[in-house]
Amino acid sequence: MASQQDAFKVEQNHGKSNVRVARIWKNVDESAHDFVEWNVAIKLLSDCIPAYTHADNSPIVATDTIKNTVFVKAKSCSQVVSMEEFGIILGTHFTKIYPQVTSAVIIIVEKPWDRVVVDGQSHHHGFKLGSEKHTTKVTVDKSGAIEINSGIRELAMLKTTQSGFEKYFMDQYTTLKEAKERMLATELTASWSYELRHLSDVSSKPFCFTKKYLDVKKVLVDTFFGPAKDGVYSPSVQNTLYQMAKAVLNRFPEITSIQLNMPNLHFLPVNISKNNLSVVKCEGDVYVATSEPYGTIEATLSRNMLSKL
Repeated sequence: MASQQDAFKVEQNHGKSNVRVARIWKNVDESAHDFVEWNVAIKLLSDCIPAYTHADNSPIVATDTIKNTVFVKAKSCSQVVSMEEFGIILGTHFTKIYPQVTSAVIIIVEKPWDRVVVDGQSHHHGFKLGSEKHTTKVTVDKSGAIEINSGIRELAMLKTTQSGFEKYFMDQYTTLKEAKERMLATELTASWSYELRHLSDVSSKPFCFTKKYLDVKKVLVDTFFGPAKDGVYSPSVQNTLYQMAKAVLNRFPEITSIQLNMPNLHFLPVNISKNNLSVVKCEGDVYVATSEPYGTIEATLSRNMLSKL
């Protein structure tokens, strides 16, 4: 929150970060156990300017209290909940219990523990660590207004063909050669917004956030790669990004916008030369993987409001 004090503008918030909580749901009916590990960050916007300006700590919700609340609320979830639902639970608690708290921002990253498959069957209580991470950011206002964003991080994808890059702008500093055939690799970060604006929207519209996350991820992956046998050609990372974002908005009307960040991770053909003679020239088979520098491509796709009229 911001306030004018002594001719200075004060903007402040406080909270707790890197609260790591794990939750097991052991179902009494002998069905498979469920397990999650979440890294929770909480930011409270509150009327506690006096703590800064006059050393009056009375309005401060101690960050240790915030941490303990995460564990207490995890314990109170007797049934399996999604990250988004847990964020709503936390945000609602802080804005209702504490009069001085005007809004709460909850950011959660889920560690990807995937259920183990043994002999073709899902294991009852076994999990292994996966790769990409599910993320969410939930903002809850004292009035009941909410904003819910879900996303994905570190989704690595690569295809060995069906990609090129040609007819781009060139000047005296351009050394990159045009390519009709190249590898395409990226590590996707995505974030999308749901058309849910009030706590009442959530309660009146039963919504499985975890299933929606898996469905969105599938659309992103399927659009990137194309059909299993022939794939789909990518004339640029920019165009592929747009096609992926468009596919999500076309498939899920409850998503209002999506932001994708797709760094272009480079694999360069190996060329070994000596005395200006080519000793080994690899084209399409042997590459050197580079970590930096890498291209950065990012865009946000939102629905045209006119399309809703």
